[in-house]
Amino acid sequence: MNMNDILIMVAIVLYLAFMIAVGVVTSKKNKSSDDFYLGGRKLGPFVTAMSAEASDMSGWLLMGLPGLALMTGLAEAVWTAVGLSIGTYVNWLIVAKRLRVYSEKINAVTLPEFFSKRFADSSNILSVIAALVIIIFFIPYTASGFSACGKLFGTLFNMDYHLAMTLSAAVIVLYCTLGGFLAASTTDFVQSIVMTVALVTVVGLGAGAVNGFGSVFNNVSGLDGYLDIFKGFSVADNTTGTYGFLTIVSTLAWGLGYFGMPHILLRFMAIRDPAKLKTSRRVASVWVVISMGVAILIGVVGYSLMKADIVPTYESASAAETIIVDISKYISLKNGFFAFLAGIFLSGILASTMSTADSQLIAASSSVTQDILVDSMNLKLSEKKVMLIARVSVIVIALIAIVFAWDPASSVFRIVSFAWAGFGAAFGPVILIGLFWKKANRFGALAGMVAGGAMIFIWKFGIAKLGGAFAIYELLPAFICGAVAMIVVSLLTGAPDKEVEETFDSIHAALKE
Repeated sequence: MNMNDILIMVAIVLYLAFMIAVGVVTSKKNKSSDDFYLGGRKLGPFVTAMSAEASDMSGWLLMGLPGLALMTGLAEAVWTAVGLSIGTYVNWLIVAKRLRVYSEKINAVTLPEFFSKRFADSSNILSVIAALVIIIFFIPYTASGFSACGKLFGTLFNMDYHLAMTLSAAVIVLYCTLGGFLAASTTDFVQSIVMTVALVTVVGLGAGAVNGFGSVFNNVSGLDGYLDIFKGFSVADNTTGTYGFLTIVSTLAWGLGYFGMPHILLRFMAIRDPAKLKTSRRVASVWVVISMGVAILIGVVGYSLMKADIVPTYESASAAETIIVDISKYISLKNGFFAFLAGIFLSGILASTMSTADSQLIAASSSVTQDILVDSMNLKLSEKKVMLIARVSVIVIALIAIVFAWDPASSVFRIVSFAWAGFGAAFGPVILIGLFWKKANRFGALAGMVAGGAMIFIWKFGIAKLGGAFAIYELLPAFICGAVAMIVVSLLTGAPDKEVEETFDSIHAALKE
């Protein structure tokens, strides 16, 4: 290991040490399971906004999206970003405050518990099904984060992928088991800042390496479809495709996923003052647009760097997901200062991955402990035992995620897209309809959750294989299926209990004040 590598490693180690220190400090503030799962509803507006978006973007932002843009041009990357930007804004606009007020009114600290209490499901079937959905989809989602970490260190230090991935997972698990939700949210806020610095600086220095952005766009302008958001291009086999209306609509459907993301919805539930959510919405929306735009630009810059032999020649979008790592390695060769700076950039990649993985582990842990063991199985456990089981759950779920991430050829972008669709279809319709329609009942909520979640698998591994118009992003048809199922079943099974309707009316009256 040369001096440049050592300086990079020093920067990364300092960053990781800081994350663990945050876990140690915040662990002292966890007096109950509510603190561990929701931070006692004490988050400020900026931490709420930035931790929500940092936990949302993950390694997908700094690795998956640039790799996709590099190898396929602007079409899929841009329409995905547009859908996500719209989804972000609308989610903060219509869901955040209602969910915060509603969840506090019915005293719900996890998403499954919110479903159970919102629809007065005394059997807790809703809570169990929701908890299982969280576990099923969060394991591969968390695995994608571990995989990104493995690729990062493997590419940077010629380190064994499996060892790098496992060590990264261990650090994430350590500060999560110590500090819980508060640690995850606090570190996510810091990580969002690191991610922003990394994105902006890397794209600037990367473009500078090939004589500026003018040269960058000259290099890709000759590729028919690369810069055309209605065509699309494959660098791997030098072919141009058509990006039609149906494909655009299904890609925009990425935005629907926001309404069902547990780790984002929990941030809404955790803010200290609901009146501050307007500030959070503005901060989050601006950050999302800028960060995704810069991430796509890194991919475009990466093509020029690849042609100039500054970075390796990539054969696929999965392989190109290391582009920001390779740019950072190139920057580090200049001198010691740039090597340390590159280490900070690489910490940004690590930050983006950790900020999602930690939130997912906390949400999955709460599902196992609070929603299944305590609420559904009615186990009488002391707060100390609940906290212990929650921490053990984090470790067990992480171990399973490591198994899922064992294949180094796995694509971060594709894994995230599937898990994103799963949550969006299973929870999104239930959240939206549950917050805005008084007549929705527990039978409809159950039908919507099961139908939406099941359709993800049916469409992805069955119907989509037919090709043509059926080869669209599975989230769109599954979301529609879940919404229709919830509405139809609610209408067929009668109105909810009077008490449920009265609670709904009182909350909406309070929101109008």
